[in-house]
Amino acid sequence: MGIITISRGSYSYGKEIAEKVATRLGYGCISREVLLEASKDFNIPEFKLFHAVADAPSVLERILYTKDKYIAYIQAGVLKCLKKDNVVYHGFAGHFFVKDVSHVLKVRIIANLDTRISLVMERDGVSREEAIDAIHKVDEDRKKWSEQLYGIDARDPVLYDLVIHIDKLTVGNAVDIICQNAGLEQFQTTPESQQQMEDLFLAAEVKAALIKLKPDIEVTAHQGSVLVWTKAPVYKESKLIQDMKRIGQNVPGVKEVHIDMLPISPYAID
Repeated sequence: MGIITISRGSYSYGKEIAEKVATRLGYGCISREVLLEASKDFNIPEFKLFHAVADAPSVLERILYTKDKYIAYIQAGVLKCLKKDNVVYHGFAGHFFVKDVSHVLKVRIIANLDTRISLVMERDGVSREEAIDAIHKVDEDRKKWSEQLYGIDARDPVLYDLVIHIDKLTVGNAVDIICQNAGLEQFQTTPESQQQMEDLFLAAEVKAALIKLKPDIEVTAHQGSVLVWTKAPVYKESKLIQDMKRIGQNVPGVKEVHIDMLPISPYAID
């Protein structure tokens, strides 16, 4: 029992591989459904959440925390699905949210550029030059997104347990390799790793609940006890702490909320 996240370069057979792995293992398979769930849970149009993942954040969005808010909703949606266990998640961003959870097998699928170009030309009926432009745009947006929001390059192999190159290795080979590794003892769910997933999910739910009130927050949780870090001008501290505790304590599963507030200059822009 465990979780498999499959990240991929654009047009690299990741969706096909994920679906075949899920079928063979009897796991659930999720991707875009997470956006649908999150859009319903937080009353945000799905297209806004989709663009939050697909497009690199602009300077204005970074200043206004617009994308950070949508990412918080997506994170809560992803973790809600993953904590159920026995699931394959394919798509961009999933592995960022569970990078330290031991029973998650993190996989990266890559393919040769010529293979990717052929896929785009066949799928979209475009010229080779148009296909190359489309691939480069998607790749660059994803690179900027991961660097600006997480300070990492999603193409870095160190982030993954497996990196599989679809060339001499076929889609079928990739499925075999992933399923074999998913059965290893180190990727099986334990009570401790499942508690870690529950804690990550609860922290994400609290952050999603609070982020409209205070977007620049960090949240952790442990067995129902939640700790929120943020900063605010001194004159706002008391009211802000009251509001954050009130909202946080209404999230299902929360037993107590602690606020660690760093005071800042009253002249700072908040």
